[in-house]
Amino acid sequence: MDQTALVARAREAFARRVEPALALTEEAGRVAAACHAMAERFHDGGRLVVFGSGEAATDAQHIAVEFVHPVIVGKRALPAFSLTNDVATITGITAVAGAEEVFAHQLRHLATPRDMALGVSATGNCADVLRALETARELGLLTLALVGGDGGAIRAGGVADHVLAARSHDPRVVKETHVTMYHVLWELVHVFFERPGVLTPKVVT
Repeated sequence: MDQTALVARAREAFARRVEPALALTEEAGRVAAACHAMAERFHDGGRLVVFGSGEAATDAQHIAVEFVHPVIVGKRALPAFSLTNDVATITGITAVAGAEEVFAHQLRHLATPRDMALGVSATGNCADVLRALETARELGLLTLALVGGDGGAIRAGGVADHVLAARSHDPRVVKETHVTMYHVLWELVHVFFERPGVLTPKVVT
């Protein structure tokens, strides 16, 4: 492949990422609403529980550590954990109850109604993430989802209170957009959390 073709290929790769990135600005209202709801839960003593399959499992871990150990000095650590960390638990549940129950089972035994459940699925069709969000809703948790494309079964099933979609069907672009999304979630949660006057009186401490 000659230099001209390589440059053209590089331009095309960047161009594929422009539209989903710009579309994030159209999600600003949904993102702000999700962050406000999350800040209220944190104020009320809730924790953020995150989960996802495959490469989204590492996103879940990344999100949790962002909240527990902020990289920006002076920002408050907030309680969060990922359901993808414990290999013994994951394989044990899968062996007995099946892969679809791997996160739902943990939620039933670890979460409380004041917590938040955040599922990550590039397609919106991951059965284990869908089942976990269904379970979280049944338990009374605030439910959130980061998805791609049209949101798949997660959006269609109405299992999440807040659905934020990366508008692409390219899994690489979706993953990259999700990273931006959850960094913005972290940032705006802190904006609300540090301004208790914008939260409802019952949760302001």
